[in-house]
Amino acid sequence: MNWTQTLFEVIDMRSFSNLWFWIALAVFWSSASHWVLGVPYDLVQRAARSGGEAQQDLEDLVRVNVNRILHIGRVSGLWLLGFVCFVLTALGVLAFWYWVEFAQAVFLLAFPMSLVGALSLSTARLIATEQPEGEALHRRLYRHRVYTQFIGMLSIFVTAMFGMYQNLAVGAGF
Repeated sequence: MNWTQTLFEVIDMRSFSNLWFWIALAVFWSSASHWVLGVPYDLVQRAARSGGEAQQDLEDLVRVNVNRILHIGRVSGLWLLGFVCFVLTALGVLAFWYWVEFAQAVFLLAFPMSLVGALSLSTARLIATEQPEGEALHRRLYRHRVYTQFIGMLSIFVTAMFGMYQNLAVGAGF
């Protein structure tokens, strides 16, 4: 028995019938909607409720993360964009031309998350430009979270529909 055969026996590559894939999908989107630009959303809520030191902590953390995101975008943005496009294209071809189920599962996780990454960069630029404070910052972070949740809900729906189709098609022997 060779190592690839052993690997495929240990790790089920039929992703859509694997419980771990669905748990990972739920954790993925739960984490994405909780961490808004690298800031935990409970800090945003606490700052909106009580202000004071929590508000100062929020503004400091947002400033640090916005500067970090914009620095990454300036320094390695084009290289990162090229690499992400290459990986998504390779996954897309493997997934929908060669019909590799593992690539389909990874593509259905990675593509929507790349949209969230672009949304995060856009929101970071808006925050750096507008320099919102207080309620305006809360609204901007809330709006970013709602957009992320919408992308996540759409992604989970499409992934669930495609996964059910895949399980029925493979199970029925089409």
